[in-house]
Amino acid sequence: MRKTAIILPALFVGAIVALSSLYVVDEREKALVLQFGQIKAVKEEPGLAFKIPIIQEVVKYDDRILSLDTDVIEVTPSDDRRLVVDAFARYRISDVVKFRQAVGVGGVRAAEDRLSSILNAQIREVLGADQVTSDTILSSDRGSLMLRIRDNARVSARSLGLDVVDVRLKQTNLPDQNLDATFARMRAEREREAADEIARGNEAAQRVRATADRTVVETLSEAEREAQVTRGEADAERNRVFAEAFGADPEFFAFYRSLQAYQKALKGNNSSMVMTPDSQFFNYLKSDAPEAGGN
Repeated sequence: MRKTAIILPALFVGAIVALSSLYVVDEREKALVLQFGQIKAVKEEPGLAFKIPIIQEVVKYDDRILSLDTDVIEVTPSDDRRLVVDAFARYRISDVVKFRQAVGVGGVRAAEDRLSSILNAQIREVLGADQVTSDTILSSDRGSLMLRIRDNARVSARSLGLDVVDVRLKQTNLPDQNLDATFARMRAEREREAADEIARGNEAAQRVRATADRTVVETLSEAEREAQVTRGEADAERNRVFAEAFGADPEFFAFYRSLQAYQKALKGNNSSMVMTPDSQFFNYLKSDAPEAGGN
């Protein structure tokens, strides 16, 4: 009975010691075995591992790709137009030993603070370099700029045991105080372009109207000329016919011309004529055998 009382506590203590010497590393983690703050072992493969109970402790770090949003900063490109830049990075802990030595007990939080400073410095350096304007940053060329920021940040982050996988510029905007001025400038440019277009349209319209007016005048002049020619030819033909008729029968021609004169003189319903009694105008109406020529 006394022996059992001794064995059971010993077994219990032994079980506790055995369990405390075991630890499990997940496939998403890397682990360091520390003894009095010093690194004694590195466990990067997933599975079950052992450590010295009480004396040693295990610190685990995430082995996945992590995300970091940087603070919003202002940069000044070579054209002196300030821009507000908001970026984010993807990184992973590539060397846990170097990572532990660099950040100590601060862990990921301390590492991200230092990485954020590195990223902001590289963003200012790359976007503020010569030949880099605000138009370049806002264009499709920003992809090459992000690659330069990533590569430069990757070199600096190696001392922290980190590998910068990617860097992206989320937003690139003008500061609030510059937005109104920029909007006013853009509106003035658009109004100027609209005025130029209106002026060019009016000029084109005037050219079209002038061409149309000239065409009308030319068409009317040509038509009037052709009409005059036609009337002249018709008058000539009429005179020729009259001349032939007069030559063929002078008495009939005189009679015909008298009838034309009667028609014109007595035109209308209330015609009045004042003449002398011996007037020869109505000779063909009052004489049975008038002489040729009205005599």
